[in-house]
Amino acid sequence: MDFSEFNLEEQLRKLWFSTRIARDVHYSLFTFGDSDLPYFLVEDSQAAGELVKLHEGKVAISRPRIITPSPEAPEFEGFFDDGDQERMFSVLLSRTAAFSRMSFSNTHGPTKSQSDSVEEVVGRLNRQLDAEEEDRVAILTAPHGLGGVAVFRYTVERVLRSAPENIQELRERGLLE
Repeated sequence: MDFSEFNLEEQLRKLWFSTRIARDVHYSLFTFGDSDLPYFLVEDSQAAGELVKLHEGKVAISRPRIITPSPEAPEFEGFFDDGDQERMFSVLLSRTAAFSRMSFSNTHGPTKSQSDSVEEVVGRLNRQLDAEEEDRVAILTAPHGLGGVAVFRYTVERVLRSAPENIQELRERGLLE
């Protein structure tokens, strides 16, 4: 695999935008300690006539409770089956301060095959979550084989959206001047 900067950026962009967050969650992550991101992942079939796959999972994000000056790379566990995808995304995020010292662990239950299309499964899940008044579970979609990228995208976007509120909390506690 050619890891030239342009090629890597193009590959990442293609993978990233092939996935979708069909139902987002709008709560901020904890500044200190752990946050859980429950989700449903609807993965398209590999070929026409095959079943859509439904995964229910959770990403556990661990942040340091005490911040020390030495930088550490983020740790990702359980996101990718493909080593190339994992290397590409790890290289990208290792250069981003918002992710240093954080640990990410993705776990999911057994895969359930669905005879409906991706959009039908998403619609059914949306109705179910609305009926349960559940607003902390996301619904993600991905082409076959890119489920880890969808979960990764969702996780990264949640961390980035929470950063301003987390920085404000650090300021309020006198940890940033």
